[in-house]
Amino acid sequence: MAQSYVGTSGWAYPSWKPGFYPEKLPQTKFLDHYASQLNTVEVNLTFRQLLKETTARKWLAQTPQEFRFTIKAHQVITHIKRLKDSAEFLARFLATLEPLARAGKIGALLFQLPPNLKMDASLLEEFTTAIPRSLCAAFEFRHDSWFADVIFSLLKQHNRALCIAETEERSTPDVVTADFCYYRYRKPAYSREERRAMLSRIEEHLRSGRDVYAYFKHEETPQGAIYAVDLLKDARAAAAEPG
Repeated sequence: MAQSYVGTSGWAYPSWKPGFYPEKLPQTKFLDHYASQLNTVEVNLTFRQLLKETTARKWLAQTPQEFRFTIKAHQVITHIKRLKDSAEFLARFLATLEPLARAGKIGALLFQLPPNLKMDASLLEEFTTAIPRSLCAAFEFRHDSWFADVIFSLLKQHNRALCIAETEERSTPDVVTADFCYYRYRKPAYSREERRAMLSRIEEHLRSGRDVYAYFKHEETPQGAIYAVDLLKDARAAAAEPG
């Protein structure tokens, strides 16, 4: 049965008190509380540093079995090597995720490309084949040249998701390219109508048997986390309805 995983990009924000975290909750307990309200988080720490095994084990101990960590790929892969000749570092990066993988708690991998990297189908093809097929991988393209049928077809061929990123400046075409979907809601505020549209799209994917990963932007306020709690609750209620 398809699942909806809804969360935010990160969780370690003291400024989310008292709207999301209880006022007296110590920061060491933030993840425990977060995981009692939401079932996934997008980890941005891995963009700048390799995950330590001690950190991974701590995360595992603080989250229930059904919780999923989605991992943002390291900048060496996406921004320094820009996907080219990166297979060796990719393997090293993936090895650090083994504790999470063994526990069945990896959601997806997000490869966020730099805004000045233009479309290169052969580069993407070569890089994609280096990713183990067992891993869910999503690509966030931030140059409009990537939004082309040749890229969508390539992603479909390898069962890799087009990350649907929505910002105030740009919205990615909502094209399904894999057996799961990945959304990044990056605007600081969303109206009730916009959130209803999100729910409708998630329901559509779930009916089609596709898991959905959806992440709201973290802000100085807890608004994104509150949006996520409401959306997850509504998605679960819709999934429980007969027929």
